[in-house]
Amino acid sequence: MKADAKTEKAVMTVLNKMGEAYARRDIEGLLALMVPDPDAFMYGTGADEKRQGLAEIQVQAERDWSQSEAGSMEIGWHLVSAVGSVAWVAADMAFKLTIGREEMGLPGRLTAVLEQRDGKWLIAQSHFSFPWAEQAEGESFTSSH
Repeated sequence: MKADAKTEKAVMTVLNKMGEAYARRDIEGLLALMVPDPDAFMYGTGADEKRQGLAEIQVQAERDWSQSEAGSMEIGWHLVSAVGSVAWVAADMAFKLTIGREEMGLPGRLTAVLEQRDGKWLIAQSHFSFPWAEQAEGESFTSSH
């Protein structure tokens, strides 16, 4: 069910704060936006980026930051749905990073599940991905290996 305007604004504020904390390399700020549960979960874009719990999510963020000079994400199109104290989001994002003084921009995707606790929305689960560039528009698969 599509979220009402108030819920959508609150959820998008959390996701934008996540992007801001990531860009500032603020681990405390980033983790404060997530449920403090052992099953808080994040899928990243790499094959090994499957992180459960805040300690593992912290390791991932710090790994990202150690391998880049800068990184940020900006959320564009998004769809926020909610029922009660649970909301879920699908969004397009622009991911910008600097590695070895080379700046690059990548189109990305984000899905997330948030839970409202004590009037505050927190991220329980997130998944970041990059569309497969070798797959042509209009095709469901590619023959490239």
